[in-house]
Amino acid sequence: MLDGGAIRVSPRATASLSILAGAPPPPPAFLITALDPGDARLRDYHRLRHTEFVERQGLFARTDRDGIDADPRTVVLVAVAPDGAVLGGVRLAPYRGDGLPDTDIGWWAGSRLVVASGHEVAGVGTALVRAACAHAERLGVLRFEATVQDRYARLFRGIGWTDHGPAPVLAGRPHRLMRWPLDPVQRVVEATKAVLASALAPFAEQRDGLGPSGFRGDDGVPIPGTGVVAACDAILPSMVERDPEWAGWCSVLVNLNDLTAMGALPVGLLDAVGAPTAAHLHRVIRGIADAARAWDVPVLGGHTQLGVPSALSVTAVGTAREPIRAGAGLVGDTVTVIADLGGGWRPGYHERQWDSTGHRGADELRRASGLLADLRPAAAKDVSMAGLVGTLGMLAEASGTGAELDIATVPRPAGASMGAWLTCFPGYAMLAADRGPVRGVPAPLAAAPCGRLTAAPKSEAKRS
Repeated sequence: MLDGGAIRVSPRATASLSILAGAPPPPPAFLITALDPGDARLRDYHRLRHTEFVERQGLFARTDRDGIDADPRTVVLVAVAPDGAVLGGVRLAPYRGDGLPDTDIGWWAGSRLVVASGHEVAGVGTALVRAACAHAERLGVLRFEATVQDRYARLFRGIGWTDHGPAPVLAGRPHRLMRWPLDPVQRVVEATKAVLASALAPFAEQRDGLGPSGFRGDDGVPIPGTGVVAACDAILPSMVERDPEWAGWCSVLVNLNDLTAMGALPVGLLDAVGAPTAAHLHRVIRGIADAARAWDVPVLGGHTQLGVPSALSVTAVGTAREPIRAGAGLVGDTVTVIADLGGGWRPGYHERQWDSTGHRGADELRRASGLLADLRPAAAKDVSMAGLVGTLGMLAEASGTGAELDIATVPRPAGASMGAWLTCFPGYAMLAADRGPVRGVPAPLAAAPCGRLTAAPKSEAKRS
């Protein structure tokens, strides 16, 4: 106890404890771990590979080692027994195909799956495959595939891989191309935009419902008979609750982005805020006020309510003589991505929200806000919570076209994986469609032609 005396536990108490807590679980037969480059267990993994692929199967003449082993991005996962023995392993790395760039574009492949002789029935191979899939998803990979021998295709199909047909024969052994069904883009679109057409259908029954003719699907809406453009966005209640200043900042950011995409210059803001306490209200208002001051756009009025669950929505009002339509794109138009790559992941929102505006000065923010009014592309949309690919799909849908995106050419921050960058909210990013690439984008923004609008009514991500 506190006086230094020993604590005695009676056998009866120990027995009671075991009844309540249950018997301790048996130690696992093996653990799967990712190896550091200098880990001595890499040699064990390489020995297993040599024994299996060179000596036993004869798939390679002298060695199965290749350039993937030397790639610093390659990840090696091994199954390790309690005594430290390596029971098997697998590697995964960015796909190295003919014509592909050296940069990681989110296309990865698994290879050199090997299990030590005598452990085939212990579940080591299946566990390694599952671990590789989980690791690929954690890295934000867009496509993960493997070329496997025909005799192992059934194992892969059994744990959810899809079979994409025959692959090249190696040393007389037929192989098949298998792919793990990653769908991060589709998941984001379904969670943000997929239900809108049916949910909003009643509004379309009114005259000018969902916007004047030609502006359905836009980020904002021209007020009929005026030169005014309005945009309105709500912030997720959970975000208002956990990060009120950031929620306030973003409520201004997303609305001004909407006006930017339509070539409208902001005039003012209206806010509607609900908060459980006065302290929470002050934090939300502080975030709104900081952003309004940074962009030099006044909050003209709004509505405030205390003692209610957290809620926040903002309406932005701007002016434009000829608003830019999202639906004005034509088949063959070049799609240009314009983005601010500065900043980093917002703490608490890793790989979901990129903060490119919090560190910018007022002059930089205002210039970016008026950019599309100066450039005047034929069609434009700001990249929303649907991500870059999802937003491109919405621009194409509004224009009555399909779309292709060459993801290898998309401007991307060094600190973001391709999968995360294509599906996150990027802070400030615009998609512009015109007969040629959009020119004249000033620093610190980055811009590049990354795709085109097509006749096929679908959106595809290409890898040049």
